[in-house]
Amino acid sequence: MALELFDYQSGILELLRQGFAEGHNAQMLVAPTGAGKTEMAISLLEAAAKKGNRAAMLLDRVVLCDQTSQRLQKYGIAHGVMQSGHWRYRPYEHIQVCSAQTLEKRGSFPGLKLLIVDEAHQTRKQTVEFIKSNPHVKVVGLSATPFTKGLGNIYSNVISSVTTQELVNLKRLVPLRVYVAKEIDMAGAKKVAGEWAQDEVTTRGMQITGDIVAEWVKKTHEVFGEPRKTVVFCAGVAHGADLAQKFAEAGYNFVSLSYKDDDQFKQDAIAEFAKPNSSIHGLIATDILTKGFDVSDVMIGVSARPFSKSLSSHIQQMGRVMRSHPGKEFALWLDHSGNYLRFRDDWDEVFEEGVKSLDDGREKPKKEPTPKEKEAAKCPKCSHFWPSNSDTCPACGYVRMRRNDVESVPGVMEELAGANAMREMKRKWLAELRFICDREHYSPGWAAHKFKEKFGSWPNNIHVDPAPPSVEVQRWLRSRQIAWAKARKAA
Repeated sequence: MALELFDYQSGILELLRQGFAEGHNAQMLVAPTGAGKTEMAISLLEAAAKKGNRAAMLLDRVVLCDQTSQRLQKYGIAHGVMQSGHWRYRPYEHIQVCSAQTLEKRGSFPGLKLLIVDEAHQTRKQTVEFIKSNPHVKVVGLSATPFTKGLGNIYSNVISSVTTQELVNLKRLVPLRVYVAKEIDMAGAKKVAGEWAQDEVTTRGMQITGDIVAEWVKKTHEVFGEPRKTVVFCAGVAHGADLAQKFAEAGYNFVSLSYKDDDQFKQDAIAEFAKPNSSIHGLIATDILTKGFDVSDVMIGVSARPFSKSLSSHIQQMGRVMRSHPGKEFALWLDHSGNYLRFRDDWDEVFEEGVKSLDDGREKPKKEPTPKEKEAAKCPKCSHFWPSNSDTCPACGYVRMRRNDVESVPGVMEELAGANAMREMKRKWLAELRFICDREHYSPGWAAHKFKEKFGSWPNNIHVDPAPPSVEVQRWLRSRQIAWAKARKAA
C-alpha cells in the first residue's frame, strides 16, 4: 500500500523544506491529534532514504516503536528497529525507528541526516543535548501541544498551517458535544509546581466515582440508546481501579490501565478494545491513552482528572475522541474535572488559530472559575456546555432570556458569554493598529503599546495580519493625540 498524503499534509511538508532551506535546522511541526503527523513523518523518512541518507524517528516508549514500525510496514517501506533483540533489528537500513532510551544509551548516531522527534513537547535532556551537539542533523519535532517552556531554545521555526477547526471542517476530526457534569472539588487542594498534587487529585476524585458512572450510564443511553466505546481519564491509579469496579457493579466492562500493569496486558487490552465488536465498553487510564492511542470509533470521553495549568494534557485527552470514523458525527465529552471551562479561552484560540510560537507562556496555573461562572457555563436543563455566542442550547433547544433583555443577569454570566466577543474585538484592534504602524512607518512596538494603552494588557499570544483601520480606531487614536497635546501644553 503506497503512502498518499492529503493536500494540507503535502503543504506542511513543503513549508518544512522551505524552513530547512532558510537555515532552520531544527523545526517544530505542530498539528492537532488526528492530523496525520505520523504519515507526514514517514513521508519525510522515505524521501531521505531515497536520497541515500540515514534517517530516524525517535519515540519515548517501546510500544510506540512497534506501532510506528507496523505503520512503515503497512506502506511497504524498508526500515529497522534499533532495539537489541528486536525481530526487526536491521542496522543496515537507511530508516531506523528507535526509543529515546536507546539513543541515550548509544550517545551517537553515525551518518544520521534527519531526526524526527515524536511528542517533542516532552523534552528529554539527552535528546536536547544530541540535537544541539549535532547541528548537521536536520531535526523535526512533532507535537499537537508545544507549550513546554524552553522549546524555543531548541526549535527555531514553527510550522502550523492546519487548525483543529479546519480539520473538523474537512471531516478529518469530529466536533465535541460537551456536558458539564458533577465536578471534582479541588477547593483548597495543595499544588506542586503550579499543578494539583497527585494524591489530592486521587483522593478527591474517588469521592465522586459513583456520580461519574451514573452520568455515563445516563448519557450513553440518552444520546446513543446503548453503551458506546468510551475512554475515561481518571485521577490516579486507585481512582481508576475504583471506577472499573463501580462500572462492573453497574453491569459494564471497563478495564483500568496503569503503569503498574505489564506492557503485554496493556497491549492486549487496547487490541481487544480496538475491535469493532469489542467486549470492552471502556478503557480507564491517567495518561497512558494520550500517546499512540488511535481507536477512531471511541464515541465518549470522560474527563475526571483536574488540571490547574496543563493545557497540553487537556488538549491531548480531547484529541483521543475527536478522530473521525464512518458514521461518527460528533463525540461526547463528559467533564467532571472542570478543565473545559478552566481552559476555555486557550482552547478556543488553539482550536481556531493553531499554534504560532513557542514559549508563549500558556502553561500557567489558571484562575479558578467562580461557582456562578460554572453555573452560567452550562445549560440549566441538560447541562450541555453553553456556547458563548448563542442564547439557545445546541443539545436540548432550551432558550434562556437574552442578555440584553434581562437587567438582573449576574455580571459573571455576561463576562463569560462575552469572552469570545472581547477576544475578537482585541484581535480587530490589534490588526488595525498594526496596519497603521506599517503605513506610517512607526517603530515595531508602537501597535503593542497602543494596544496596552487601550486594553491594559500586552497583546501576548494574539496573532493577526494588518487590516485597514475602522472609524472607531481612528477616532480613538485622535483622542489620544489630543489628550497628549493638552497634557504637554499644560506642562
